Amino acid sequence: MNFILDILRGVVIGVANIIPGVSGGTMMVSMGIYDKIIGCINNLFKSIKSSIRTLLPYLIGMALGIFGLAKLITVCLDRFPLPTSFMFIGLIFGSLPIILKRIKGDRNGKVSIIALLCGFVLVVGLQILGAGNGSDASMNMNVGLVVILFLMGVIASATMVIPGVSGSMMLMLLGYYNPIVGTISSLVDALIARDFGAILSCVGILLPFGIGVIVGIFAIAKLIEVLLKKYPSQTFSFILGLVVASPVAILMETGFAGATVLMVIISIVTFAAGFVVALKLGE
Repeated sequence: MNFILDILRGVVIGVANIIPGVSGGTMMVSMGIYDKIIGCINNLFKSIKSSIRTLLPYLIGMALGIFGLAKLITVCLDRFPLPTSFMFIGLIFGSLPIILKRIKGDRNGKVSIIALLCGFVLVVGLQILGAGNGSDASMNMNVGLVVILFLMGVIASATMVIPGVSGSMMLMLLGYYNPIVGTISSLVDALIARDFGAILSCVGILLPFGIGVIVGIFAIAKLIEVLLKKYPSQTFSFILGLVVASPVAILMETGFAGATVLMVIISIVTFAAGFVVALKLGE
């Protein structure tokens, strides 16, 4: 049962990572598994079996979320932006009790408040910058593009791991979000059609990006583990600021044009559903 629940948690993380304005790291915090995952990543080579055993269901879920639900979520965001966005906002708000427990009894309140404000300003600032999305980059394959894709993977994964900072939003700002997501979608279509030429073409683009993602995850995970050990309350206060700002970032990204009373009611329902799911997955 726990294995299935962890797969579902992984699906939530995977879906969050492909939506601009939503952070996979925030979803990890909302479900109470953030420091467990960070710890497993950092101890992967020290305790290979136990780390892989812990990470495997999350990785399976993330793969299902990214490759299986990418199109569905994209369609939902296009056709029903308000209810879909409020579902994620509900997930985020459902995480707040978990984070507040981690900073309860903090004796260095002033520093924690400053850390919280810094986290809030960082997310809102990045969202404002991201509002002027960069034009889509060219994906003509050459050595230079391989290096760039690797660096994009490092940047995206680092921001995916940090709660509140959307890796997909950073890719959009740099002009690589649509090309990367489009390549993932094309890979799924090529696999279904068994078009091996198209499969190789997509893999050629996604492989250096994927290697960059792995490198970035290990690099930032180590930094976060050190901060959680030395400055736990201040670090979680910063994370709280990132998380609290996430709904603001999502609403800035959401289209409100044509919103009806029915859509508002449905959005309240999806918010409540997201909130309850976050509480249940965080148990």
